[in-house]
Amino acid sequence: MPEYYVYIMTNKSRTLYTGVTNDLERRVHEHKHKLTQGFTSKYNITQLVWYEAFSDIQQAIEGEKRIKGWRRSKKIALIESQNPQWQDLSRCWYEDRDSSLRSE
Repeated sequence: MPEYYVYIMTNKSRTLYTGVTNDLERRVHEHKHKLTQGFTSKYNITQLVWYEAFSDIQQAIEGEKRIKGWRRSKKIALIESQNPQWQDLSRCWYEDRDSSLRSE
């Protein structure tokens, strides 16, 4: 069953970016390494602070639109309800890959 994700990323200044994807790990990697031009590369948005999985793309798109329509305070409350320290939820995803690249 395919999964789709709505996610929120941030930077050190806590600028927020909300997106939707069918491959969260790939998409976060693209943001972290500035592989696409736009808002996230311009503002150095590199930390994944919240995400939710959906089995239906329409539900995911609706979720993204709903969150994008919220005030900043409501987005912050959502993040802090599940990630009060604003930790990068993807921090361990790339460690094995990065360490294997250094050892080659």
